[in-house]
Order: sequence, then structure tokens, then C-alpha cells
Amino acid sequence: MSSNSGSGGGTTGRIGIGLEMDATHLKILEVLRDNGRVSVSALAERVGISRANAYTRFEALRADGVIRRFTAEIDHQRTGLGIVALIFVTVRQQMWRQFRAQLAQMPEVEYCAITTGQHDAMIQVRMADVAEVHAMVTERLANIPAVKATETVFILDEVLRRPYVLPSDRDRGRGAPRRSASSSGASASTAASTSTSTSTSSSAPEPEQGQGQGQGQGLPLGKMRFVGAAEGRAALRDAT
Repeated sequence: MSSNSGSGGGTTGRIGIGLEMDATHLKILEVLRDNGRVSVSALAERVGISRANAYTRFEALRADGVIRRFTAEIDHQRTGLGIVALIFVTVRQQMWRQFRAQLAQMPEVEYCAITTGQHDAMIQVRMADVAEVHAMVTERLANIPAVKATETVFILDEVLRRPYVLPSDRDRGRGAPRRSASSSGASASTAASTSTSTSTSSSAPEPEQGQGQGQGQGLPLGKMRFVGAAEGRAALRDAT
């Protein structure tokens, strides 16, 4: 398929078969994010291109590997896995191969990433209860010779989870948030979260006259100003 077929905006990247990744491809991915089972006809209508163009572009995205696979998104609470935990792991540096191999044999691990910072890896697991998480950490992870130390953090609330993000999301986020075509509760929550964060950062009140002096002066929004105990007591005496 030629790089200039169909409609689209500026080029954002090139995929392996020689097709330019343009705005039309990103729109296709946006629609599929809302509904991965959408028909080709509906996809073409949503994107604003012909059915043949939509099918060709969709197949090109699959052939190139931009779209890797289709899967189902489930409600983990309904399946009995309501406890989510992040396990930060310190790995013995000469035993990375063993760590990777043994972790691959643990089907309850939903996600693992190698990280920078204090720990070497982060593991996400979903369990039925806290006792199962404890047993996994103390009986399974602790018995892997490659694991030197672990730190477990329980997730209290999963505020936001998107299937994937696109370059177009960044540009749209700078303006008014667009309501997703999906009517699902997760999409509605996402839109609400985006709207709230945008309005908070753009309409935050300016400091009053005399406020923010000393340590807090000139701090960007979102930074914290710490006041010494002695300074706080002096201000309290003046006020009384």
C-alpha cells in the first residue's frame, strides 16, 4: 500500500511494510481502543474513510505488528482476584537469567518490569486475599536464589488504567478533553479524571499578597512548602 493512500494528517512514524503512520492510523487505533470488535464498516464510518481504505489500513497495522493481538479486558473483582500488590525485588546481579526463568514459571504474575532506582524489578500480582500474597512472597519468591530482597506494596484503588496511549492523546490533553465514544464506566472515569486534572492546573489561584515568602517563594504549582516549628509558633503568637 502506498504511503499517500487515503486521508490523514502529518507523518508520526513509519511501520515496517513502508506505510507511513499518519493521523488516520492513529484514529483507527483510537476506535479500536474503545471497541476492539468493531466492524470494518463501523470503523470506516468512525474514522471518516472508505470501507476498503479502513480494511487495508487495519490489515497493514496487523501485518506490521503495530497491532499485536486482540484480547479481553475482565473485571478482576468478579473473577475473585480483588487484591492487587506490587512487589519490588532486589536481584542478585549474577543471577538475572535464573530470575527471569523462574519468574516465567509463576502464572499468577500479571506484569514484571526491570526498573531503575532502589530495586531491580517490579512485579504485579492479583490474588484472592492478603494471605495469598504473603504466601507467594515468603514461600515462593523468597526461595528463588536470585532474589536478594523484596518489598510489597498493596494497591488500594486502581484510579486509572488505559489499554494503551497514543501520540494524539498528548496533543488532545493540552486542550479540552474529548469524551470517549465508549459509554463504559471506565471511559467515563477517565474523561472525568482528565477534566479534573486539567482544570486544577490551569485555574489554580495565584498566591495572595505576602503569601509564599521565604522558603516557598517561587515554587511551581504542586510543590510543598515546609515551615519550621519555630516560625509557625511565632506566626501563631502574632495572630493572637
